[in-house]
Amino acid sequence: MSLGIASSDTQRMRALLVDDSAASLSNLTRLIEEASALTCVPFTDPWQALDAARTQAFDLVLVDYVMPGLDGIALTRRLRELAGYEQIPIVMVTSSLDERVRIEALEAGATDFLSKSPDAAELRVRLRNMVNLSVAMRKLNDQAALLARGVEAATRRLLDREEEIIFRLSLAVEYRDNDTGGHTYRVARYSTLLAEELGLPPATCRSIFLAAPLHDVGKVAVPDAILLKAGRLDPEEFAVIREHAAIGERILGGSTSDLIRLAAEIAGAHHERWDGKGYPRGLAGRLIPLPARIVAIADVFDALTSERPYKTAMTADAAFDYIVSERGGHFDPTCVDAFLAARDRILAVRQEPQGIGDASGSSPIGLRA
Repeated sequence: MSLGIASSDTQRMRALLVDDSAASLSNLTRLIEEASALTCVPFTDPWQALDAARTQAFDLVLVDYVMPGLDGIALTRRLRELAGYEQIPIVMVTSSLDERVRIEALEAGATDFLSKSPDAAELRVRLRNMVNLSVAMRKLNDQAALLARGVEAATRRLLDREEEIIFRLSLAVEYRDNDTGGHTYRVARYSTLLAEELGLPPATCRSIFLAAPLHDVGKVAVPDAILLKAGRLDPEEFAVIREHAAIGERILGGSTSDLIRLAAEIAGAHHERWDGKGYPRGLAGRLIPLPARIVAIADVFDALTSERPYKTAMTADAAFDYIVSERGGHFDPTCVDAFLAARDRILAVRQEPQGIGDASGSSPIGLRA
């Protein structure tokens, strides 16, 4: 008997057969393997069959209805709960004509029924239909996987371009500030380490690393005479340079990109203070977005430990002491604790190759913002 299925279509396809009767299982296995290229994997124990389904892929399942311990309906229901078994054909083998039983089986996820003592012609037709359906599902799943891989690759390319644009923008800000000492790179790295110490998800830490370099993008609107001034700023000049936070938020605001929106949030709030005395809005405590609270510490620490035309670099120990002194004042106490916990890794960053230059900021003790 032939089911009329090309062997190339069913190559490497497998059927899971479950029947507590070894004789019935042997007959069904012989019938399917003689009539098609499917490889049958038989089980007399439904629990063993379920374990096999958890670790192996099958294209067609035939289950007996009456089995001790776990009947065909219960097994079907459990199979449908497994990943990869949501759509594959599951055939219930039963001698029962009870409509209630068949409805229950359909509700559990059975695709069709096969009689225990079927007419030969009916058996051929039903098996052919199920094998055809299995082949179609295999092809559909293969096409879906191919499309998913294509979408994943295209999405990765878009994300790579987005990341490149962000880093190139941050590099432009560095050159605008006439300083390529690695400030934005170090701020990004410090911020990432702090986020990791806080236990944020890896994807969030990565986003903070990519968004942090744009924290000072608003400086593109600050006049050279102020931005590049070698001496200390007077109050009027300092008021102008403080505008860069709000300007940066406006430059980056309104984007459909999650990453750019995060960068806008950081740019607009990284000079806010935990005690509410920061700018531009005077936000306090948890009203300041967490990514901005993280970048605030990273930005000030790097500014303190970097040489500037108007100041010498502070030692790392002194800079850490300053961060601690501003715990609960300038900085979120929890973020300060996490920064201290990451101290060794923070110090190691200064030995890394500097990927991008320096666009430094200002602090309450005279550092440019």
